[in-house]
Amino acid sequence: MGQLRRLAQEGKRYFTSIPSRYQRLNFIGKSFVWFLVLFHIALFAILALFGPTRIFQWVYDMSQELKNMRFGWLILTIIMVVASFPPMVGYSTCVSICGFAYGMQGYYVAGPATLIGSGLAFIVLRLLFMERIMAWSLKNEKWQALEEIIQANGLPLIILIRLSPFPPYVYSQALFASISVVKFWQFMLATICYQPRILLAVFIGSKVGTLSDGRQRGEMDTTTKILNSVSIVAGILLSLGIGWFLYQTVLKKVRALKESPERVATLAAAALEEVEEGAPLLRSVSSDNLQDS
Repeated sequence: MGQLRRLAQEGKRYFTSIPSRYQRLNFIGKSFVWFLVLFHIALFAILALFGPTRIFQWVYDMSQELKNMRFGWLILTIIMVVASFPPMVGYSTCVSICGFAYGMQGYYVAGPATLIGSGLAFIVLRLLFMERIMAWSLKNEKWQALEEIIQANGLPLIILIRLSPFPPYVYSQALFASISVVKFWQFMLATICYQPRILLAVFIGSKVGTLSDGRQRGEMDTTTKILNSVSIVAGILLSLGIGWFLYQTVLKKVRALKESPERVATLAAAALEEVEEGAPLLRSVSSDNLQDS
């Protein structure tokens, strides 16, 4: 009951903070939020109009056309690399399509594409925005605390944060690129440790793809359909459960670090909880703000 109560309190705190967090976004950030809202409204409208069966069949057919193309795997890799740069969307969808198109063999597309996209995003963001990062972090106490915590604990904490679902995959590229004490090799090693989650997502995509195709679905007996459905639900629940556990573990570990003052640990945990609005690469820092004390 205590866990449920705490979960409800955290959920309430998160949703009540949405208006103030939205107000702190710049014009581009607000425009992107409205793009996401309209995109999901359009998506639900399409689902209501055509029905999920026809839509999933269309996705399956398109993924098979991509598979049959000579360089279909390369096209999918390029799309995933581009989707690895914030604030792009579609990375998770591409991972699922790898499963749709190639089954479990789709991991051999999704895995390397994740490494390439993550590495390029980290390098480009850090090279382009290093001065902005330094100027911003000097005036943000929470960010200084987060950098101090990561510097003190090194690779194990970096890996744990990388495996956590918050911040989401694409935005975690900006998070780590924003933290000057994180080395490129540490970031890439943490991304390698992220690969089992990619494999799980491909597995779910492959099972959904099998059920999406009317021909394959028609050849299945009831038991096979049930087993495929159960494996999809189990995979999703496993992914959500592991993600939530890792996120809570990260926050607890940061807050409980004995080698860091309690105030520093608290500020670092707050920075992680607010990373989508706090990372210097994800918000606008005007010259006026940088001049303010």
